[in-house]
Amino acid sequence: MTVLMVDVDGVLIHGRPADGLPHFTYLERDLGLRPDVLQQAFFQTCWGDIIIGREPLEPRLAGVLAKIAPHLSATVLIDYWFENDSRLDHNLLADLARLRQRGVTLFLATNQEHRRARYLMEQLGLVEYFDDIIYSAALGHSKPSPDFFRLATERAGVQPQEIAFIDDMAANIEAARQFGWNAAQWTAGATLTGTLPVFAKWA
Repeated sequence: MTVLMVDVDGVLIHGRPADGLPHFTYLERDLGLRPDVLQQAFFQTCWGDIIIGREPLEPRLAGVLAKIAPHLSATVLIDYWFENDSRLDHNLLADLARLRQRGVTLFLATNQEHRRARYLMEQLGLVEYFDDIIYSAALGHSKPSPDFFRLATERAGVQPQEIAFIDDMAANIEAARQFGWNAAQWTAGATLTGTLPVFAKWA
């Protein structure tokens, strides 16, 4: 394997920095908005277009908040969301850094909109660990669409069989394998070499 693709949410990031709880656990207490209301009004209706780059995040969110939480601005909610969804797995990052030192090219391969993709690389500092981020809003396709894996392979510049991949979603693993990637499902408490033994010799 010459390339490793790494999913973000559920693999590299796990909820709130302080305790690992889901990022909107205290949304109602902190910002006066019930998570189920936000889920129904925004994520179930708008997110599909945002995550593949057809619509920008902030204007769509602002329009929804004007109806369901007029006291709350989109900027405040976005900042709260990103900050509370940023607990990094530092053990995994250390393993990835060792792989990269040995010549493996590392990419984030993730379903993200543009703004959080920048946040991950710049604010969380993942640019120091990864060669690039390959994400759905930039590609125009999200996992598990075959087009995501086709375009990601083109970006990597290698043959599919040279790519290893970890993701927590079974559907994404199956789609990656169908495209020829060496994919393995990540589970809570896992290690990189335990999930992808091919890298054990470089650990």
